Amino acid sequence: MLTPIDCPYCGESFTTVVEAEDGDQDYIEDCQVCCQPIEIHVEVGLDGETVSLTVRRNDE
Repeated sequence: MLTPIDCPYCGESFTTVVEAEDGDQDYIEDCQVCCQPIEIHVEVGLDGETVSLTVRRNDE
C-alpha cells in the first residue's frame, strides 16, 4: 500500500510502500528528497490493516 510520510529531516512529503501483510515492522528507508535515513515503525492490527506508522530521525 502506498503511504505518504513526511521526512523528519527536511519536512518534505513522499510516498513509500508499506506491506501490512508482513505484520509489524521496523526498517530504515532513505528520504527520497534529502537522502537521510528514516526509521519507520509499522504496527499492524489483527485484521491485517495498518494501525500506526511512526517515522523518526535515525540519529535520535
